[in-house]
Amino acid sequence: MLKLSLLPLALFTSACVLDSSADPAVTESTDQDLTLGGGVIGGGSPCPTNTPASLAPADDQELAFSMPAQGVQRYACVQSTTGFAWVFVAPAADLFDPGIPFFAVHHFAGPTWLASDSSSVLAAKAAAATVDTTAIPWLLLNVTSHGGGKGRMTNINQIQRLETTGGLAPATGCDADHVGMQSDVLYTARYFFYRTSASGHGLRCGG
Repeated sequence: MLKLSLLPLALFTSACVLDSSADPAVTESTDQDLTLGGGVIGGGSPCPTNTPASLAPADDQELAFSMPAQGVQRYACVQSTTGFAWVFVAPAADLFDPGIPFFAVHHFAGPTWLASDSSSVLAAKAAAATVDTTAIPWLLLNVTSHGGGKGRMTNINQIQRLETTGGLAPATGCDADHVGMQSDVLYTARYFFYRTSASGHGLRCGG
């Protein structure tokens, strides 16, 4: 497999931030939810200040939690009638927070997010915006189906991929000699997960 030579990217260490209302699908205590990764509600918005309005979740959604991620964007070299090009295949990444070692999310083809509590979501892209030309776009995705048992993903309806670094398709290396080869390109991002707001006034990045 063709691999790009990239320096490891630093892990995000910013806190997960949850709202103060308990999620009925989650068994952890509210106090624990409020302090994941050291972040406390009321200590400032976790949203990037430059989040495009076009990526804002629906008005009835509120931020449930966010998690940093590190992994790869996988591309394959393919031939078409216009030549050769790297084509996106799937992501492969882990979402985590040092403050909650018992909870993590694996992100893979679908796109799918599978939590360590066995709950999962499958989503589809709703909107995209290029915020940094050196990185993959920021996204808004709509959840299309849920899987697994009850857990943190059970009530999630929309997802944002923000604060991306890296992950763009290789600029070279795809030619007749490399058709079918794959390249994994390192990327980092922060994923924001949204559920229906109980009050109608929940936090929405970009909204």
